[in-house]
Amino acid sequence: MIKKISEYGYNFQIKLLVGFLTDSTFIEQIHDILDDRYFESDSIRWITRQCKEYFLEYRMPITMDVFKVKMKEVENDILKTTVKSDLKEVYKNLEATDLEYVKDQSVNFFRNQALKNAIVQSVEILESSGDFDEIKKLIDEASRAGIKRDLGHEYFDMIEARYEQMSRDTIETPWAVINDLTQGGLGAGELGVVTSPAGGGKSWILSSIGAAALKNGNNVIHYSLELNESYCGLRYDSIFSGIANQNLKYHKEDVKERLGELKEKKAGQLTIKEFPTKTATIQTLMAHVQRMKSMGESVDFMVVDYADILKDQNKFTKEVRHALGNIYEDLRGLAGELKIPIWTASQSGRAALEDDVIEAGRISESYQKIMIADFVLSLSRKIEDKVAHTGRFHVIKNRFGPDGLTFPAKVDTNTGTIDIYESNTVGGQELQNKMNNRDKITKKILSDKYNILMD
Repeated sequence: MIKKISEYGYNFQIKLLVGFLTDSTFIEQIHDILDDRYFESDSIRWITRQCKEYFLEYRMPITMDVFKVKMKEVENDILKTTVKSDLKEVYKNLEATDLEYVKDQSVNFFRNQALKNAIVQSVEILESSGDFDEIKKLIDEASRAGIKRDLGHEYFDMIEARYEQMSRDTIETPWAVINDLTQGGLGAGELGVVTSPAGGGKSWILSSIGAAALKNGNNVIHYSLELNESYCGLRYDSIFSGIANQNLKYHKEDVKERLGELKEKKAGQLTIKEFPTKTATIQTLMAHVQRMKSMGESVDFMVVDYADILKDQNKFTKEVRHALGNIYEDLRGLAGELKIPIWTASQSGRAALEDDVIEAGRISESYQKIMIADFVLSLSRKIEDKVAHTGRFHVIKNRFGPDGLTFPAKVDTNTGTIDIYESNTVGGQELQNKMNNRDKITKKILSDKYNILMD
């Protein structure tokens, strides 16, 4: 029988430390049975004590920044050097694929030790006082040790956790105005939805958001359920190069040069994966991500173009609106499970083609899409807008700040150039005046034609 956690080996102990630093549920589960006496290495014992003490005080896993401060208190130079070396190994193993196994084995080990200790104490109590109530209490406590007990947010004890969560680790969109509204973009586990009528530019918007995440060093997976992989790649080429999509074939060297510059600036990786319409489920996407991870590829950000044409995993759902609700629930669940932001798009109804501003009521089939998403943005582009490369973005829903706001925008679907303006800025006012005057001219032309017909 294993008597020391160190008998599992050095790498096992390093991965156990990874669990302490990265998994709040795990440290919550194990902290009351965690005993550094079962480690032989002085440095691993020291790290374990810091992890436990920090959690008991702040109810959050300790961070590398905290360790930097704590290590200044270590007077023994040999211990300090060994701790630094072990923490480097912890950092290298953050993406290890067997962490769940290590955590399960560790919980079993410490639970067994707690139960053995309770039995030994019970024998001593039995011989000294024979207090059966005390023995029962010891055995019951040992039996409950190490059981997952995350009952929810403990209000008075988890103040630090609340404020830690306020500072979300977000990934920005290409537009400052949207980043301000969302407090920096979407964070892990959050779902953003773009809606527009057919041909309104949804795919270009999603590609623009994906391109911004890529430029900022994030690894992006773009799932396409309509366009083939190469064509999606060409859209990204246009966005990065500024060259009209139809002219890319004449400027291949320019595109290569621009992409080379992006690589030098430490851009992330972009993977585009196509699935035929209505063949892929959320589980299909999950399986693909897991396959990427097994090959050493990480995913920081996901684009799904678009969720309405995914296949519902529930085979017994009959109505389209219920199926779409299931899909969006599962998609947001996927964001939570992978701990990444996901952006997708939804079709708005045909009536929205003539709307200056597309409101929530124009979302086709299922209102559950709005209820489930964290941020919903619509784009209205009439025929005149498509000619003039203009449009109106409207914030339908925003969990992170105000909604109901409308912004003028430049939207050029030849090059993928999309600029959203604050209405009170010089650029925003100029664009709004241009759209207002254009609408007045159009109405005057139609009125003159009507008058001529009536004469």
